[in-house]
Amino acid sequence: MVHHKEFETAGKEDGLQVWRIEKMNIVPVPKALQGSFYEGDAYIVLYTRERSYYLHSWLGEEATQDERGAAAIFMMQLDDHLGGSPTQFTEFQNQESRTFLSYFKRGIQYKKGGVASGFKQVVTNEANQKRLLHVKGRRNIKAKEVDMTWDSFNTDDCFIIVLGEKIFHWSGSNCNRFERLKTTELAIDIKDNELRGRGKIEMIDEGSEPEEVIKELGPKPDLPSSTSEDKHTDVKNYKDASLHVFSDASGTMKTTVVADKNPFQQNLLSMDECYILDNGANKKIFVWKGKNASPDERKAARTAADKFIKEKNYDPNTQIQILAAGAETMLFKQFFFNWLDKDETTGPTKPFITGRIAKVDQIPFDASKLHETAAMAAQHSMVDDGSGKVQIWRVEGKGKVLMDPSTHGQFFGGDCYLVLYSYNTGGREKHIIYTWQGKKCSRDELGASAILTIALDDSMGGVATQVRVTQGQEPPHFVSMFKGKFLVIHLGGTSREGGQSEPGSKRLFHIRQSSTKATRAVEVEPTASALNTNDVFVLKTPESLYLWKGKGQTGEEMDAARYVASLLGGAVTEVEEGQEPAPFWASLGGKKEYQTSKSLQMAVRAPRLFTCSNKTGRLIAEEVPGEFTQGDLLPDDVMILDTGAQVFVWIGKEANETEKTGSTKIVQDYLESDPSGRKGIPITTVKQGLEPRIFTGWFHAWDSKFWQQDFEKLLKQRLD
Repeated sequence: MVHHKEFETAGKEDGLQVWRIEKMNIVPVPKALQGSFYEGDAYIVLYTRERSYYLHSWLGEEATQDERGAAAIFMMQLDDHLGGSPTQFTEFQNQESRTFLSYFKRGIQYKKGGVASGFKQVVTNEANQKRLLHVKGRRNIKAKEVDMTWDSFNTDDCFIIVLGEKIFHWSGSNCNRFERLKTTELAIDIKDNELRGRGKIEMIDEGSEPEEVIKELGPKPDLPSSTSEDKHTDVKNYKDASLHVFSDASGTMKTTVVADKNPFQQNLLSMDECYILDNGANKKIFVWKGKNASPDERKAARTAADKFIKEKNYDPNTQIQILAAGAETMLFKQFFFNWLDKDETTGPTKPFITGRIAKVDQIPFDASKLHETAAMAAQHSMVDDGSGKVQIWRVEGKGKVLMDPSTHGQFFGGDCYLVLYSYNTGGREKHIIYTWQGKKCSRDELGASAILTIALDDSMGGVATQVRVTQGQEPPHFVSMFKGKFLVIHLGGTSREGGQSEPGSKRLFHIRQSSTKATRAVEVEPTASALNTNDVFVLKTPESLYLWKGKGQTGEEMDAARYVASLLGGAVTEVEEGQEPAPFWASLGGKKEYQTSKSLQMAVRAPRLFTCSNKTGRLIAEEVPGEFTQGDLLPDDVMILDTGAQVFVWIGKEANETEKTGSTKIVQDYLESDPSGRKGIPITTVKQGLEPRIFTGWFHAWDSKFWQQDFEKLLKQRLD
């Protein structure tokens, strides 16, 4: 097995590692520049989580054949080094997989040039750099470096002009305000990472360009509208696939058809063989490696895929996924009829852990004991076991106030906090600064939290890792730091005029364990319609303290509920769903309908959210990467929420008439393009502001007032 010095650190810790191919060698990319890719280069990207590995090669449009070949070689060597267990992907510029895009929350940048042009990947603070970035997308954000000329602009999109330490966010006269919001986040990312927080961002609208911009670009001419780059993909191409087995039994690699039409039966896959799932008409090829297949066949997976693509005369940029048995992706599973994971019958899937160890005992997540168990910490994506030192400050005015350790783990949704975590690894002290921002925090607090984070990092010599955390999307390690306490988020705030806001006389807390095994307790409005059969709730009234147990609750959620009850004080009355006493309903304003769908209890696959458009007369669907939230439902969109047993069409208030009237056709096209061949799936159309409980129940701590906020003000808050 070929050994490279960079392999020594590969996959040792959870998180993202990126290398660039330089002169037939691999060189690590600094953390601050991960997400920026030179168009003339090739990269290797490794994401490690819970002892599972996701290995990608990324090829720029201008990458040389030598660089492409080197990337393939390093992929095979690193796969071998990691025991053949990584799920492998080939990525091409502008054709990246959802999995790849989900690693870069604020989007990816395409930069001109590459190694051959002498461009080095280093964190810069140069005052003379000049770049123009064309930003596309609202969820899967991509920014392409283009020529610094007015010929690159149009009236429909957003652009970022970088002139030294000045960052100009330019908005076309017809651009969408939600795209402006995402472009702002990318501009902040450039400032925070590439410029180490030293830059200044200025918002400019088309026609109001400052002198600095005019000096660089000249007077603004009349600009054209955008030309659509969306490419038509026939639904039939997306849906159709065939399954092939490949073998070296005859001394040469031979491929044989197993099934020429999907959906496939799962039992067609033998652990003794390797297979190619051909969806090449949609520019996708999957290689599945049985765990008992010969070592030569397993190692030849990439070679077999490349040979197959060439023989079929497919596009050279056809994406390849290489999967070990037990680590199948959702894209692969969708071609099979009723795929069941290992040991699965009717309950939720247990995580299948890949790695070089033959057998790994799955340890259930228990936030109250997480800091005691190193194996649990490793399985649940931790930098350590959470036993380090924690200091928390609440943002007040332009300063910060140190919080008493007895309150650690408790946050107010109207506030911002700085959380400093210090820990030792390898004899060295390391630091993480989490900047936690509540959904209801003020503009002043948002701005102050960003400034105070930089100041705290600077006071420590700039050695801390900075993590901006939005309420509801806290990473597992953040949840683990509170020494047996659970994460509790209260309504209200503590730094408003007049001091701390007073809690209501009746308080209801929604407790749920997320797909990342993080258990949160979020205070919601005390009404019966907020209940959910899959979760646990704690209700505090002047007279009583109830712990309501939904039928689908878990032990971890019960532990968190008892902790919340201890914070609220009083004698606890545990109430089983369906056996509620009359005073319980009276405290919630009377009995009302709430989320009682058993599909949530019995879900065997994670729900998927898509944004859809048929503006051009064809179906274009873009999946929301990562764990979705209510904030992903934008008012000018039509969305599809696929829960497996049911499909919802969500229509935003600002969606155009074509989308509104064609929404039924959109979801029918979506289901017809489903490779698993599902039939008779219920379709429910819901409208923004009128969402039923069977829809809102898929979102944690749904806020009925969410869209009442002014997004233009929110845009400006992000800059402060």
